[in-house]
Amino acid sequence: MKNTAKSKPVSIRTLTVKIVIAWAIVAFVLFPNVSLLGSVFYKNGQFSTEVFGKVFGSARAMKSLKNSFILAFTLVVTVNVVGTLSVLLTEYWDIKGAKILRLAYMSSLIYGGVVLVSGYKYVYGANGLLTKMLLKLFPAMNPGWFVGYGAVVFVMTFSCTQNHMMFLKNAIHGLDYHTIEAAKNMGASGAAIFFQVVMPVLKPTFFAITILTFLTGLGAMSAPLIVGGDNFQTINPMIITFSKSSYSREVAAFLAVLLGLATILLLAVFSRIEKGGNYISVSKTKAKLKKQKIDNPVFNILAHIIAYFMFAIYVIPIILVVLYSFCDSLSIKTGEITPGSFTLANYRKLFTSIDAVKPYLVSIVYSLAAAVLAVTAAVICARFVKAAKHKFDIFFEWGMLIPWLLPSTLIALGLMTTYGERHAIIFNYVMVGTVVLMLVGYTVVKLPFSYRMVKAALFSLDSDLEEAAKCMGAGTLYTMIKVIIPVIFPAIMSVIILNFNGMLSDYDLSVFLYHPLFQPLGIVIKAASDESAAIDAKAMSFVYTVVLMVLSSIALYFGQGSGMARIRQWKQRRLEKRIAGN
Repeated sequence: MKNTAKSKPVSIRTLTVKIVIAWAIVAFVLFPNVSLLGSVFYKNGQFSTEVFGKVFGSARAMKSLKNSFILAFTLVVTVNVVGTLSVLLTEYWDIKGAKILRLAYMSSLIYGGVVLVSGYKYVYGANGLLTKMLLKLFPAMNPGWFVGYGAVVFVMTFSCTQNHMMFLKNAIHGLDYHTIEAAKNMGASGAAIFFQVVMPVLKPTFFAITILTFLTGLGAMSAPLIVGGDNFQTINPMIITFSKSSYSREVAAFLAVLLGLATILLLAVFSRIEKGGNYISVSKTKAKLKKQKIDNPVFNILAHIIAYFMFAIYVIPIILVVLYSFCDSLSIKTGEITPGSFTLANYRKLFTSIDAVKPYLVSIVYSLAAAVLAVTAAVICARFVKAAKHKFDIFFEWGMLIPWLLPSTLIALGLMTTYGERHAIIFNYVMVGTVVLMLVGYTVVKLPFSYRMVKAALFSLDSDLEEAAKCMGAGTLYTMIKVIIPVIFPAIMSVIILNFNGMLSDYDLSVFLYHPLFQPLGIVIKAASDESAAIDAKAMSFVYTVVLMVLSSIALYFGQGSGMARIRQWKQRRLEKRIAGN
């Protein structure tokens, strides 16, 4: 079969598509990063190590590197503790009000990045509501207490638990209740069951989440930038700072390269450790998990206290942001909310002023276009890999996965230096060129996730469907459009929606590539969080955040919740009607 496939000639249309996709991968994924390396290590046609002296001789640069690793190792502990508790308190132990707690703990899925950090700053910052309340009780208290390492760790601990609420929750639901019952019948205590029966099954999930958490801490941007202060800046905020000056731009590039190399090295090490691990599932049959009661009354009360204390931490910033979005500028400035503070003027301005609604429109267009482009490229490349006829086809898989090894700052700097600074007419003078470059950056960042999800759906497809279509004389393109895509359509829609949701409030990439006339939402909200921002800008940032959470909730509903089930049912009904009509 393989020999027959190899001898079959490639159609002109397929060859053209392959050439276009290969060119795009080389032009926008490979070449910008290779070019960035060249700009760092080659000057005037000769190899140069001058950048080493600049980086290792810069106290700020070295401190940022140290801080990044300190933060990454810290988050591995704190995020795993809080994230695991979030799942256990809502999915494993029998806790009163678990449904309400679950909604609060899942808020990080719709409320993250620069938006979430800004929300926490409005609560705990120097002008935050909680800080002003504490100052009334303790006048000698430092109003700038929520700054530095502790503030960054606190914010990121409660903003990075979404992986636990998605993956660990599914792993908990996949537990076999028969094994738990068997352990109980053998006299095992609740603690023994948890650590000796449950935990071994969850180890692979914990390991994967730990890797993601470590990489998130290593590449942290929003939290150090907004609440890190001068004493705790990590690599990515320093990359932004150094990239603003032509003299230190190569330092920014080298820091981005170091971050990329660290990411690749850590992924390789973690993957090696994971392969060497001995993870044994004790489950042989499946029975739906029943929530476990905490028999010890002291531990039961303690669990409820912890659950609702965490609930308050998650919910208070959201409640405050919603309240402030309906408040006038004076109330926001003073932090004192009275019945007369509430107004609809902020929302009226959003929907009646083109300047106010413009950041939303810009972010929506960028995010939606990039989401569709990334998924389209992923579908095409996954199809090439599945139906590989030549050894070269593996290039498409590597091209899709390379961005996973690169931090977004490295991707942005590569695009900026390659197509921006070297071709200044595109980046500085031609607006269309800048818009296209930012769209490319958004798309490249979302390629790995899109490809992995689409490939999983495509490779799980029954090959008999495609063979049947071919036997009926259907061409490759017709089979793809009429047979394959309709079957994997729910997966495609999920990926598009999740991509859209993830990029809607992006700041990390946008800060390097955005055009001043087309500022996306993340840039506007970050600017409003600065101490020097105008009160009107702060007021609008609350409105932006609330509407953003609504949009993200809708996207999450259709991407992960029952909304996608409704889409599947609709597609199934259409298919049944088509079959009945024939």
